[in-house]
Amino acid sequence: MHTDQSGPAPARRPRPGPGAGPVDPLHGRILDGRYRVGPTIARGGMATVYEAVDLRLDRTVAVKVMHPHLVGHAHGGAGPDDPHDVAMRFVREARAAARLSHPHVVAVYDQGDDDGVVFLALEMVRGGTLRDVLAAEAPMPPGRALALLEPVLSALAAAHRAGLVHRDVKPENVLIAEDGTVKVADFGLARAVGADTRHTATQGVLIGTVSYLAPELVVEGRGDARADVYAAGVVLYEMLTGAKPHEGESPIHVAYQHVHADVPAPSARVPGLPAYVDALVARATARDRAQRPADADVLLRQVRRVAQAVADGVPEDPELVLDLRPSPLPVAAPEDPEDTPAAEDSAGTGPGPVAPRAAVVEHTTAYDARAAGAPPAPPARAAARATPAAPARRRRGLLLVLGLVLALVVVGGGYWAGWGRYTAAPAVLGVGVATAEDRLASAGLELDVVQESFSETVPAGRVISTDPGPGDRVLPGASVEAVVSLGQERYDVPALAGRGVDEAQDALLGLNLDPDDTVERWSEEAPEGTVVATRPAAGTTLRSGSPVDLVVSRGPRPRQVGDWVGQDYDTAAAALGERGLQPVVGGEAFDDTVPEGSVISQEPTGGTLFRGGTVTFTVSQGPELVAVPGVLAAGIDSATDTLEAAGFEVRIANDDSFVGLGFVVGSDPGEGEMVPRGSTITLYVV
Repeated sequence: MHTDQSGPAPARRPRPGPGAGPVDPLHGRILDGRYRVGPTIARGGMATVYEAVDLRLDRTVAVKVMHPHLVGHAHGGAGPDDPHDVAMRFVREARAAARLSHPHVVAVYDQGDDDGVVFLALEMVRGGTLRDVLAAEAPMPPGRALALLEPVLSALAAAHRAGLVHRDVKPENVLIAEDGTVKVADFGLARAVGADTRHTATQGVLIGTVSYLAPELVVEGRGDARADVYAAGVVLYEMLTGAKPHEGESPIHVAYQHVHADVPAPSARVPGLPAYVDALVARATARDRAQRPADADVLLRQVRRVAQAVADGVPEDPELVLDLRPSPLPVAAPEDPEDTPAAEDSAGTGPGPVAPRAAVVEHTTAYDARAAGAPPAPPARAAARATPAAPARRRRGLLLVLGLVLALVVVGGGYWAGWGRYTAAPAVLGVGVATAEDRLASAGLELDVVQESFSETVPAGRVISTDPGPGDRVLPGASVEAVVSLGQERYDVPALAGRGVDEAQDALLGLNLDPDDTVERWSEEAPEGTVVATRPAAGTTLRSGSPVDLVVSRGPRPRQVGDWVGQDYDTAAAALGERGLQPVVGGEAFDDTVPEGSVISQEPTGGTLFRGGTVTFTVSQGPELVAVPGVLAAGIDSATDTLEAAGFEVRIANDDSFVGLGFVVGSDPGEGEMVPRGSTITLYVV
């Protein structure tokens, strides 16, 4: 605790008038002898934020003061939370922000405790919050929502790289300055990623806004950087739709939905949104955190890809959707998935069972006999009593039987020609080549691999498609043509340093990579026009068609020589040395106007040189010194002529013993003294 009694006294606060609310006792108070507290800006569950003036640096700051009941000092007792733990949260916020230096993070300047008033001094951000923007603009177009989310993720990525998890990402903690700058505030719940990042207070109460809590925080009470990713995904959903994904009558109900229900697709509420925007939200808010981006930096790269697609007006991008959409939750499977019967077989997509040919014949014969009305065979004695018409009936019966047999032959032959001799091609999609060969061999067929192709979904060495397809009719012994996967098409960025631009671009195109921007940069080593580096760096693995920027040398950077005439040589030499140039003294000369040690002239006189270039100086020795000639006992005119011939000015003065003779009895400076040419010599005469 520190109270500076010597500082200015707190401003006197007016008494509230009739009907006025209570006056905040902090208004006008000077905290820690430095911060004069002004009007209230905002009030939260843990602290109140005031506008204040830093008297030491004469700047406006925001002072965040923890509520007295949480400190436990003002009334001599603990608040609902452990006061030490809440105070440590304040200290943790100061330390967390001190580890971050980022344009999109609200800076924390100071932390202190003034007689029980625990406070933070923060950067003042004049404007509003993302909640205000949501109220005014939501639902937002995807481009606007992604543009607002990008700086938030940039700030969180910096925190994650520093080993911190924010743990309370929500619109209220995203400040938007009057100039549009986005800053993330309130790292009061931040914890180190490697530490026990529990999300509970000392009494087990869940901290943080329930609408943005990741499922693992609800279930386990702890989380890592992916909890911030989940919250950012919920914020994106809210910006796109104007509503929270999960609503309920109580916080417990909302928390339950986070655990047991996926965040719905934004397009379900706002039709017309691209599928890749839905996929981005689904990936960020996957209930299984293993399906989410590993941290905000990964999500930021995905957001930029989607933002580029939106900016380009791409209505649909199936590959982008495939990349972003989280994988389905795993299901139980045999140890060797290749040995699992194909789904087409179990789903009944193949032809149904074919009745045996004998059964068909038997059924048809019985049916045709009944249809013909053939009477049962008469007993022997009936035949003996047959009328003369009986032979005719027998002939008709025989013809009928022959007709039926012929019909059966035709039907059976047609069935065999059109169906019976065929078999159904078994399903081998998604299985390895060896397994596919075994399945086809069991059906009396052969496998013919006719093509290998890249696939984003089918692992390498497995069947992508077949002709005929699963369940199609095929003759026994025939070949089934298959396309087999080469796996995902990926290429490593080649090492292109030292190559020309055209050669480097051809190399990238040869690997199915897209030469994108060319960025020029000064280089002392690489010749002008050659590649210095690539972005991403050489060796990075990319999918086909990914953009690669080339950093190309502009050659050595020119260095300004400057004009140093009349200036001190040592100063000029030091400055040129810092610029990578080489100062050289080419000569020295007397100069009546340039002081000794200063530059009389230089070569070159200005312009630019490259690193190591030489600047030659002529340095002044000051005015030339001349010995005073002897003129003692000479007449005034003769002495004057002698001195002027030596380059001096002459002044005549009477000696103390002056009697008017006109002879020199002394001089100042005296005979033989070395003085600058042009100096004045005083002659004393008698």
